[in-house]
Amino acid sequence: MIIGLTGGIASGKSLVANLLKQEGLPVIDADQIAKEIVEPHEEAHRDILFHFGREVFHEDGTLHRKALGKVIFNDPKQRETLNNIMHPRIRERSKLKQQQYENEGYTTIVYDIPLLIEGGKMDQYDQVLLVYVDEDVQLQRLMERDQSTEEEAKSRINSQMPLREKRQYADEIINNNGSIEETTRQVRKTLKKWGI
Repeated sequence: MIIGLTGGIASGKSLVANLLKQEGLPVIDADQIAKEIVEPHEEAHRDILFHFGREVFHEDGTLHRKALGKVIFNDPKQRETLNNIMHPRIRERSKLKQQQYENEGYTTIVYDIPLLIEGGKMDQYDQVLLVYVDEDVQLQRLMERDQSTEEEAKSRINSQMPLREKRQYADEIINNNGSIEETTRQVRKTLKKWGI
């Protein structure tokens, strides 16, 4: 079984990914792969430099995420350019990791993908698991996590599809408004329902 895990910024998707790992499931983390493929020796690094210039890099050649974020969060065309650089490479490396896990004998694999629904590839997963929080909770958590202003946090949240819209695409929803214990219970209940 291939599970697609998704959510929104500051929804608690990483928490749920960690809970799934604790239950013995391998997790392929798209964000982690995204970090790996922009290292200075990688193709994506070269393409980002070509399209976005030196301004989005630190002195040592590593990607300056905040600078790149400012460029793409309010400009759909620039965001699309970045996605076209990143997504094919993330998919390719994810498939390699899946093959590796299958070779190790795993029969259930989790893909942790922030933009799973926006990418419109839900049919590639046997189950889509959405981590959901209310908008006010999401805003508060993001401001606390990133030490950002309300305006900055809202801009980042508004650059994504609203979580309430994502609900219709999910097979199961983990409501992460409450405590970690409540979220853990929901994760275990969902796995039991899926026979895992």
